[in-house]
Amino acid sequence: MSDRLAVLPQYLLPKRALTQWAGRFASVPRGAMTTRVIERFIRRYGVNMSEAAHPEPSYYQTFNDFFTRELRPGARPLAQADLICPVDGAISQCGPIIGSQIFQAKGHQYSAEALLGGDASEAARYEGGHFATIYLSPKDYHRIHMPCEGVLRRMIYVPGDLFSVNPTTARGVPGLFARNERVVCLFDGLKGPFALVLVGATIVGSMATAWHGVVNPPRLGALKTWDYAPGQVSLKQGAEMGRFLLGSTVVLLFPRSGLGFNPAWAPAAPVRMGEPMGQFRA
Repeated sequence: MSDRLAVLPQYLLPKRALTQWAGRFASVPRGAMTTRVIERFIRRYGVNMSEAAHPEPSYYQTFNDFFTRELRPGARPLAQADLICPVDGAISQCGPIIGSQIFQAKGHQYSAEALLGGDASEAARYEGGHFATIYLSPKDYHRIHMPCEGVLRRMIYVPGDLFSVNPTTARGVPGLFARNERVVCLFDGLKGPFALVLVGATIVGSMATAWHGVVNPPRLGALKTWDYAPGQVSLKQGAEMGRFLLGSTVVLLFPRSGLGFNPAWAPAAPVRMGEPMGQFRA
């Protein structure tokens, strides 16, 4: 079956209603039922709870508490690198931005302008630069960390669809990451600007940032922007910057520079938060 046919049912599903239902279920304490659901989820997806600060399923009052679980100290040491991986997951794609176009999958690409909510001047900063797209599967750690030190300039909520973001859907839905609901975070770093984009998906009940809290819901149906004064939000490399309440994808954009990605990074390769992502050549 082709990827386009495989994703056809997603066009017909009531994705928003399913996502709202999942968000409500995951956020309410349900006692023993919550524990049973967590235990089943751990078995189904092979979640490594030995890395968790609290490995006992009964510790978590809600499914969201479990899904955004904290790791034990030392579980993710930070590499000595200009850029470190911000999440656990698998590489969807990474490489150069060709003009303004970002590669999604064979036969599919999308523009930086579309990804960033239509901001042409911001998108121009990344022409000829580099990108990385990382998919977080259900078993992964779902907190997002800073790839490098950064000062937040702007956050943009971009409304959109709620397609799944798994590899099959990335191959079958044109412009997927610039089409789904997302939260765009724009930073200034030591080597220039960079963008960190949290992409929503079916069943992703909400996305949150460390400085704002939950961004969605409510789902406003319109683009919304928050601007920040210089130094108002400054985050060190490796600091937590956000989290997904159920899994999704992160897209990073960097401007034209001498950036070289970790040579081990290739499509489908597993990655862990804190490992080397790239270096800027002099």
